Amino acid sequence: MSEKFTKENILKQLTSILVEDFEIDEKQITPEAHLFEDLDLDSIDAVDLAVRVQQFTGKKIPPENFKQIKTIEDVVNAIEELL
Repeated sequence: MSEKFTKENILKQLTSILVEDFEIDEKQITPEAHLFEDLDLDSIDAVDLAVRVQQFTGKKIPPENFKQIKTIEDVVNAIEELL
């Protein structure tokens, strides 16, 4: 990826994915929001999100890292580590 991704850019892209693909209200998407409790994602949604992240980054989040992701901020940090 040639352009520099900041946490803000990653969060914007992640928010866009969650709003468009998962029909989540943008107001609910905060760094502290829990994927399962606050945003009502289930395990299938988590897999779909991992696929969308892979499409966005061109890289795959390792399964051991993905299991530890609980919040939006965790997702942003995992993407930042990939890039």
